[in-house]
Amino acid sequence: MPKLLRVVLADDERPARRFLINLLKTFPQVEVVGEAASGTEAIDLIESLKPDLALLDLNMPEAGGLDVARLVKAGATPSIAFVTAYDEFAVQAFELNAIDYLLKPVERERLATTIDRARTRAEGTASERASGLTAASAALDSAARRSYLERIPVRRRDETVILPVRQIASVVAEGELLHLTTVANERFTISHRLHALESRLDPRRFVRLSRGTLAAVDQIQKVSPMPGGTYQVQMANGQTLAVSRIQARVLRDTLLRI
Repeated sequence: MPKLLRVVLADDERPARRFLINLLKTFPQVEVVGEAASGTEAIDLIESLKPDLALLDLNMPEAGGLDVARLVKAGATPSIAFVTAYDEFAVQAFELNAIDYLLKPVERERLATTIDRARTRAEGTASERASGLTAASAALDSAARRSYLERIPVRRRDETVILPVRQIASVVAEGELLHLTTVANERFTISHRLHALESRLDPRRFVRLSRGTLAAVDQIQKVSPMPGGTYQVQMANGQTLAVSRIQARVLRDTLLRI
């Protein structure tokens, strides 16, 4: 009898996690060993539980599926399948680099294929899996550059203002609202989900500081260490923004390294 395939899954939406868990329970040789509601939790689960397969939502606040794959410690990378609503650029990037993906809503027959592939790939090394992810990530970034936003329409009383993205210093989420603060300290509010907006912004221009905050890279003037391995950044417009623990790792690997 084949050994149980140990699976971890991550999605910031609880109904999506419940649906996927119930689907996985229909496979007798699969064991769900952990679930995560964020990229941060997913990284901790993967590094501590060392599953055979991780099912990662591509778009999660703070750290999406690709971020999780990039940040997991070397040697701990399991087989990974990204779960996503249809995104042609993502699908093309994953197909070209033999990375598995599942389209929402996930179908049992397609999930069975992913499970079979994970069993086969379990024989490979973590470094082989990591190299495929690196190539897929680069292909996805390259393809997605075509659709980055250059301007955002925002309301100001009875007018619609066309706000150039280059003038935005930070984006802070408050429930379903996003507060955009400009380099000149003007503030606008739009109704939108943060990770949906982030996916349309050039990652070379913006960095996520925490679950609810994005900042323009060229507007960050100072980075100060805080207790608990976090940071605080000072923006050119005078804003002070907190950096979460997981995003502190990203900053150390990007902005704080020559």
